[in-house]
Amino acid sequence: MGMSVIISTAGTEDAEQILKLQYLGYQSEAELYGDWAIDPLTQSLESLRAELTEQRFLVARLGDEIVGTVRGRVGPDGVGRIGRLVVHPRMQRHGLGGRLLEALEQRLAEDGAVTSYRLFTGHRSLGNLRLYARQGYRQTTVEQVSGRLSLVHLEKPAPTALAATA
Repeated sequence: MGMSVIISTAGTEDAEQILKLQYLGYQSEAELYGDWAIDPLTQSLESLRAELTEQRFLVARLGDEIVGTVRGRVGPDGVGRIGRLVVHPRMQRHGLGGRLLEALEQRLAEDGAVTSYRLFTGHRSLGNLRLYARQGYRQTTVEQVSGRLSLVHLEKPAPTALAATA
């Protein structure tokens, strides 16, 4: 009998597993750009623990194992900023990334009035770009970071509630 993946809010006790998953998940990105000094691979456990208190973190659990994570927060401008969507390599291409993204968008909307959602990914990260396009994100700008890396910024409008008519 198979287990179901459960998406829930992360706690400080999840920091170590999140950091290990982040390290594993970003290896392919580092290889793609030839840069193993990217932030997700150099983040300290203390830094991640601090982020857990400042942002909304979700995790996908398969039993006791965290197999996916994403984080974000709503700024004073009403923009939900989403970052570091990671799915364990063995769990990729089964819809878990999309489920995590949708769950975080929903939770951020519960936290306050959200006008739009923004995120970014590297220009060579074609799988990420396809996922975000399927989820309704559209490219807004491209920021050249170095000769090897450009960040593609994407945005999606938040759904608006329909007004009731009498």
